[in-house]
Amino acid sequence: MFSNLYISDITFKEDISDSKGYITSIPFVKTMSAIKLRKPVTFFVGENGTGKSTLLEAIAISAGFNAEGGSRNFNFSTYSSHSDLYKYIRLSKGIKKPKDGYFLRAESFYNVASQIEKLDSQGGGPAIKDSYGGKSLHEQSHGESFLSLVLNRLGGNGLYIFDEPEAALSPSRQLTLLAQINHLVLKNSQFIIATHSPIIMTYPNAEIFLLDEKGIRPVSYEQTEHYILTRQFLNNPRQMMKYLFED
Repeated sequence: MFSNLYISDITFKEDISDSKGYITSIPFVKTMSAIKLRKPVTFFVGENGTGKSTLLEAIAISAGFNAEGGSRNFNFSTYSSHSDLYKYIRLSKGIKKPKDGYFLRAESFYNVASQIEKLDSQGGGPAIKDSYGGKSLHEQSHGESFLSLVLNRLGGNGLYIFDEPEAALSPSRQLTLLAQINHLVLKNSQFIIATHSPIIMTYPNAEIFLLDEKGIRPVSYEQTEHYILTRQFLNNPRQMMKYLFED
């Protein structure tokens, strides 16, 4: 059956067992054969070290994005640190191709902003920064520059891959991000997001995949540790502090 999503399946190739280096230590590499995406918004959640960012990076590279982020038109490298996982996955794509796309990595967004400055300084066409709101991303705070991207650059009918976007955003700005995600989903967009944020992962009807020592499995929002711990803390922060600080 044809899918309306731009990416509907992520299949791990059989020879992934022959891979070497860091990716051999990731639990899902040993246990997963495929991940089926069924919703316009997919979240990958889990503890640090479970492979969220590595998986997201592999998806982005396989979809034609630069390893450090940006649109498909970006082709630069400040440091080659991406894993080889992209060589061992296959993406099943829908019947329609996205007209827009962006890979956001919070850790390397500064490099993307620097590349935009470099390209604009060379001239030869409209300033790239105009599509980000008209102001240099380096002249804004991290959070402001990220929102400039989300609110101005992303136009819909797109595939958007975000790695821990909450790193740049206050809680109120995370709510702004949720509103814009919904706006873009209504314009036929698909999001694949790795996040630790219990705010961002509340997006209605999203699919949440938990990455842990057992591999990758779908969970409900209420089953995530992010929801459980945040709720426990907010219900009784004093009791939580007492528990944490006990000898």
